[in-house]
Amino acid sequence: MKIVFLGSPEFAIESLKAILESKHEVLAVVTQPDSEADRGHKLKPCPVIVFAEKNGLKVYCFDKISRDGVGELKALKPDIMVTCAYGQILSQEVIDIPKFGIINVHGSLLPKYRGAAPIQSCIINGETETGITIMQTEAGLDSGDILNFESTPIYDGETAGELSERLSVIGARLLIKTLDQFETGTVSRTKQHHNEATFTTKITKVGATINFNKTATQIVNLIRGCNPNPVARAVLDNDQIKVYNATERKDIVVPEGAVAGEIIAPTSAKNGVFVACGFGVIELLRVQFPNGKECDAKSLVAGRKLTEGMTFKEFAK
Repeated sequence: MKIVFLGSPEFAIESLKAILESKHEVLAVVTQPDSEADRGHKLKPCPVIVFAEKNGLKVYCFDKISRDGVGELKALKPDIMVTCAYGQILSQEVIDIPKFGIINVHGSLLPKYRGAAPIQSCIINGETETGITIMQTEAGLDSGDILNFESTPIYDGETAGELSERLSVIGARLLIKTLDQFETGTVSRTKQHHNEATFTTKITKVGATINFNKTATQIVNLIRGCNPNPVARAVLDNDQIKVYNATERKDIVVPEGAVAGEIIAPTSAKNGVFVACGFGVIELLRVQFPNGKECDAKSLVAGRKLTEGMTFKEFAK
């Protein structure tokens, strides 16, 4: 099978690598144009560009693929195109280019969690299971036929980054299985139940703000779902604090009179940093202050940056 691969982030690399190691042929790779890095505003290539160029693959970067890429893609004459977290909407004209259309490696069990942030949203919403779906791309948002799927549990404490790594391996394996089925004419299709669909959008910095009025479970899930990006955050003494990791502490009781977001006893450099929530208590594990490095929350107690009685506020919207 002659393939054009469309993908951008780290999640897509396992699928591209799997195709290269298979009997199928990669004609070209299409990725998003370079984007600005967080600091310094320097342009930074997406991970798939780096991987593709390292492996000597032809690379295209279209500002708008449906406007700029049709001619180039038609000239390649692919049998099929594969998308994996590519990041642009495809027009029907693009979808119709390959003989077998376009298939997508999606990070959820469709029809649940369609859209841009399925992996993060599963964790934030407290799901205990997710998976990968290989679907046939159509003009709707992740609404095409299901070709293959595989489920996996979400482990306790697992972050979005950790889950993404596991799902990328599952996705790569399922992708090769599906491509082989197309080649042998044995691929099967299942219509999605659209009435069961749920939708996700990109998680922004504002969406990552911690509301300490919520339950400890909800807050920990948000922190896990926003790690490594965009990172959950709250405000302490006018400083924007990033929270990379935390855990619920059911063995600690909120003192009478404590407010949501307040650092409470037994906070200490030895015991850890504990914060009251709307219901329950969380222990902060990994945090970052402005202009500082990510570090163990305990290490900030001795320096008086985190002490009992301080109160976190929501990140300003």
